[in-house]
Amino acid sequence: MQKIEFGLNREFVQLNQLLKLTGLCDSGGAGKALVAAGGVAVDGNVELRKTCKVRVGQVVTLGDVEIKVVAAAEGPPL
Repeated sequence: MQKIEFGLNREFVQLNQLLKLTGLCDSGGAGKALVAAGGVAVDGNVELRKTCKVRVGQVVTLGDVEIKVVAAAEGPPL
């Protein structure tokens, strides 16, 4: 399984945008389609809300890719 750590320095990131920002899809719209198809899980549960708020400490899974959302040290909001 491929593991990605995504540094977040604000309260949350929308699920479809997280997929785009990590390079798992080309656009937010493509991310919405992946979520709508039931292919994305948040903390082990299938998530169908395309703009679900993902926060630090949560784990998103898409196929054999796991994204762990961690607190970013500094820098502009992602």
